[in-house]
Amino acid sequence: MRRRLRVCLFALLLCAGIAPAIAAPQLDAPVHSAEGITEYRFDNGLRLVLFPDPGKPVTTVNVTYRVGSRHEGYGETGMAHLLEHLLFKGTPTHPDIPGEMKQRGIRFNGTTWFDRTNYFASFSSDPVTLDWLLGMEADRMVASRIARADLDSEMTVVRNELEAGENNPVRVLVQRLMSAAYDWHNYGNPTIGARSDIEGMPIERLQAFYRTWYRPDNAVVVIAGDFDPAHALERVAAHFGALPRPATALPRTYTREPAQDGERHVVVRRVGRTPYLAAGYHIPAGRHPDAGALTVLAQILGHAPSGRLHRALVEPGLATSVSATGYRLDEPGYLSVVVEAPAGSDLDALQARLLAVLEQETAFTDDEVDEARTRLLAGFERALRDPNAVGIALSDAIAQGDWRLLLQSRDQLEAVTAADVQRVARAYLRRDNRTTAHFVPTDAPERIEMPEAPDAATLLAGFVGRPALAVGEAFDPTPEIIDARTRTWTLSNGARLAVLDKATRGQAVQLRMTLRLGSEQTLDRRIDAAMLAGAMLMRGAGDLDRAAISRRLTALRSTLGASGGATTVSVAASSDRAHIAGLLDLIATVLKQPTFPQDEFAQLRTQRITGIQGSMSEPGAVANQAMARHFDIFPPGHPFHARTFEQRIAGLEATTRDDAVAFHRAFYGMGPGTTIAIVGDVDAEAVRAQLEALFGDWRPTTPFVRIPTPYAAQPAAQLRVVTPDRPNAVFLAQQALRLGQDHPDYPALYLGNHLFGSGGMKSRLADRIRQRDGLSYGVSSSFGASAFDTVGTFSAQAIAAPENIAKVAQAFDEELRRLLAEGIDETELAQTRDGLLLSRRTARASDAQLAGTLNDNLYLERDMAYSAAFEDALRALDAEAVRAAMARHLDPDATTTVVAGDLDAPAAGP
Repeated sequence: MRRRLRVCLFALLLCAGIAPAIAAPQLDAPVHSAEGITEYRFDNGLRLVLFPDPGKPVTTVNVTYRVGSRHEGYGETGMAHLLEHLLFKGTPTHPDIPGEMKQRGIRFNGTTWFDRTNYFASFSSDPVTLDWLLGMEADRMVASRIARADLDSEMTVVRNELEAGENNPVRVLVQRLMSAAYDWHNYGNPTIGARSDIEGMPIERLQAFYRTWYRPDNAVVVIAGDFDPAHALERVAAHFGALPRPATALPRTYTREPAQDGERHVVVRRVGRTPYLAAGYHIPAGRHPDAGALTVLAQILGHAPSGRLHRALVEPGLATSVSATGYRLDEPGYLSVVVEAPAGSDLDALQARLLAVLEQETAFTDDEVDEARTRLLAGFERALRDPNAVGIALSDAIAQGDWRLLLQSRDQLEAVTAADVQRVARAYLRRDNRTTAHFVPTDAPERIEMPEAPDAATLLAGFVGRPALAVGEAFDPTPEIIDARTRTWTLSNGARLAVLDKATRGQAVQLRMTLRLGSEQTLDRRIDAAMLAGAMLMRGAGDLDRAAISRRLTALRSTLGASGGATTVSVAASSDRAHIAGLLDLIATVLKQPTFPQDEFAQLRTQRITGIQGSMSEPGAVANQAMARHFDIFPPGHPFHARTFEQRIAGLEATTRDDAVAFHRAFYGMGPGTTIAIVGDVDAEAVRAQLEALFGDWRPTTPFVRIPTPYAAQPAAQLRVVTPDRPNAVFLAQQALRLGQDHPDYPALYLGNHLFGSGGMKSRLADRIRQRDGLSYGVSSSFGASAFDTVGTFSAQAIAAPENIAKVAQAFDEELRRLLAEGIDETELAQTRDGLLLSRRTARASDAQLAGTLNDNLYLERDMAYSAAFEDALRALDAEAVRAAMARHLDPDATTTVVAGDLDAPAAGP
């Protein structure tokens, strides 16, 4: 009560303009500085970390509190996560935080993990927006409502999030694995919490938890991207520096998990088609000297395709996929392995094979360790090119005690040897430290004690970071500037190329490429061969097998994804100036010379079939199939025909390696319809010349002819599909529209849909179904139209508990009818439009998204002036014009709905 009174009096002083003068730390006197990142401390205990980079006009603010599910008490599981949700419910000064964020074009969210909670927001660089955001974050640190009414509505939203997770068999299995592995420590509890705790949470305990942990001396504010450090430091001091430091010390956790006293086993039995196997082992905390070697160990075990488990289990066909994950936590953590198996597998036999690999005495080689370490370090290098992403990634290092641990962990990786990996594998991958099998009494129990980790200050004494990466140019991503800086060419084979060369952080480069294939007649009944041919591209090409391609990408410090569908082949890649030439050579090899290894083909086909079988009992997949088949107008064999699960499986089973090879030979090549876009630090003429040399004479045998998509309305229907034993249900709605992107009403429908359901947590649907009624964790609407044909689609989707899904459908119908009948407030429209325009500008600031836009524009024969004109059309709209356009095209009575889930369960209702 006294603390609350103190906060209220302090807020009154601020409002009266008589807050005590707070001296900000000096910009040139940080407490820590490494690699372009600096830390400042305030007298109230707040820590501020600044990572300026003007390379792209985006700023990210990430506020991390060192409190997570580990800090919850009995009956409080899920409290940290539930509190994260309630901090978006507002304060007396900021009653609608999602709406205020959307109005400013801010992309935002929050996450909760075992040791921390963080709130991050990214926006188009603007000192006014930064100042507002810092003020809002300081305000909700001490003045969030945390009210009973908000808890009542948000509890059901969080419960629905829990139910959605319960639909995921891997997530459920890992949760049960860790619950069995930990007797006492809260790492054994999933962050989402127990359903009973979420439903029965007393508001007084939630308020007490908030007052205990949300305070300046338990928070770290990170500002990254394009901003003025001096201004940021001054505004943080103005907003946060005056917050009082509580007189009471922060509580500390003291529970330590005792050494496990024998192998354990847990069985989950649920409806489904795909079996899974998991194994896990206790490991030390993330600050422990062994953490780096354990990270390399997980990479050696779980990487596809070169990892030991992939080679031992997936390549022989015993499993369809494997993964290995080590959790670097503030206290002793966990290493888990998950195996997906074909239907009908003998899991006992598979487990025996898995454990033989995990706990074998075979030594780790220098080559294995070098490859894994290089791959991990390349990932670090790529991540450090994006200050905004690093600003968010620092949260987990902060949770362990200090943001510099992120950089120190990289240095730790560099020092890992094969002997280190061998030592930690033998120390922790032990029978009595394992959870996977049932308990067996033994005369020789093992006690694997967890060594204590040093504190961050001791570990980092004398630590000096490396020179910061070179920053990029200050690039303003307006349509006019983008057009002025973009050069385009047509290669001799007819392919179109766009290059925007600019200085970027770390000399980063983004590439997007699309090959468009065949025609309606030539692609008939070849969809499975097309998809398998595209999926085989990265599994062997030229003289490189799958593992060699992976190693080559690591050496090039690059990423590459190449995949194909029924009518297109898509390539997405990232690199830097020094390696882009080598990456282009590799892309040419992958596209032109795939080798289609028989063992990889068999493995891929089994994976695809297993994936389809696993989705046959999932509400989302079943609902989407039902909707697609309802609107399907194409005959069997057509590339766009909607097939059943069984037809898709039969198609895959009937397709051979020779079919995939023949498809590649007949359809792959570059010509009119092929587009390539590159954005970043490149020599434009050099990449053009190289692409011409690599692909100029590579043309498809079968020419590309675009397949039209005609408008075909279907009678409205209300479809109901039962998926037993699934605690989360799905709602879909869809209407076919007779308009394309050239229709005069297209801008109004685009803006109206954003207001109605496409604005994240702030939209008509979100306000009603999530915020007010508390029925769904995720609800949204979508609108799209063809750039070529007179056809479009309006749709909506939501998840909810089966007993609430009918209420979701009713609320959707009511909100759509209300918008069409009652219209839109001009202020609401203006805020939606302003936020949308800012969001589009932020998207253009992303080189990866910009490359995708330029790639699409080449095919559509557009430039960025089209985007500028479209945004001018959005600005010209008033509320009545938007309502009238939506009323002309959207008809609730013509909308088809699908609900799928365990609808016949007793609690599901009608």
